[in-house]
Amino acid sequence: MSVAYDLRPSLAADKTAELLDTGYCVIENVIARAKVDALEAELKERFEKTPFADGDFYGRRTKRFGGLLKRAPSSADFVLNKTVMEVVQNVLGPNCDSLQLNIAQGLEIWPGEGEQTPHRDEDMWRCGKNRFECLINVMWPISPFTKENGTTVVWPYSNRCPEDYYLEREQAVQMEMEPGSCLMFLGSTLHGAGANRSALPRTGIVVSYTLGWLKPYENQWLVYPPDVARNFSPELAALVGYQLHRPNVGNYEGQCPSILLKGPVPDYLAAKDGLLPSQIDEVIAFKARQKPQ
Repeated sequence: MSVAYDLRPSLAADKTAELLDTGYCVIENVIARAKVDALEAELKERFEKTPFADGDFYGRRTKRFGGLLKRAPSSADFVLNKTVMEVVQNVLGPNCDSLQLNIAQGLEIWPGEGEQTPHRDEDMWRCGKNRFECLINVMWPISPFTKENGTTVVWPYSNRCPEDYYLEREQAVQMEMEPGSCLMFLGSTLHGAGANRSALPRTGIVVSYTLGWLKPYENQWLVYPPDVARNFSPELAALVGYQLHRPNVGNYEGQCPSILLKGPVPDYLAAKDGLLPSQIDEVIAFKARQKPQ
């Protein structure tokens, strides 16, 4: 049976409003099931061979691994999903010159794993709270996400009280989803993985995006060095760090780091201004006011 995908022009706008209001939203049927199946096939061996995590927070009955874009080429379809990227741009775009990938990780919760400690992912940076959002997470199911197998637990409206870590468990909801849909939630939203009380692992991926001027959770330049990233599309290469965030953040020898993807790099390079338009205007105006020497 074919699935009717929601292509309404207002979908991204509607989901942006919902995300900012409640701290999370689910977008149903946002990617074809065939693409989920392709991703599952690419990651099957990686999940099988990855050991369980070592730590009570990550979960001793949970498997995690990063570097998703080099382990499963089809994961790019999820990372660059048009509707998701529109929502991310709507929320994060006003506070940065460009977006960056924060993490792309495989996640598998096995039977016997308990609930994860509730947390907010924005706390990794110790930023000032209640100022603006700096992170968006996207959970993509590979297997169905159910209450029984440990689907993600979120606290609605917890983004409005980011200092409070003692919200009652009864206030939380478990986000059941089928493959092809995704859950988006803010870095300020209290959440955690649920307990897997089923007989099978719960498998999915998590992709997150952050402001281009923050240090990402996953060191993208080590995970995707130039020899790997030059095989990516320009859009994907930029997202993993091969772009300049104006003004001048993340440069390589004073140039946009995308120069590393274009063949041999000269030993001697001329540093180039990487400024915002308003800054360029200020510099030009300042130079014009100087008296000739």
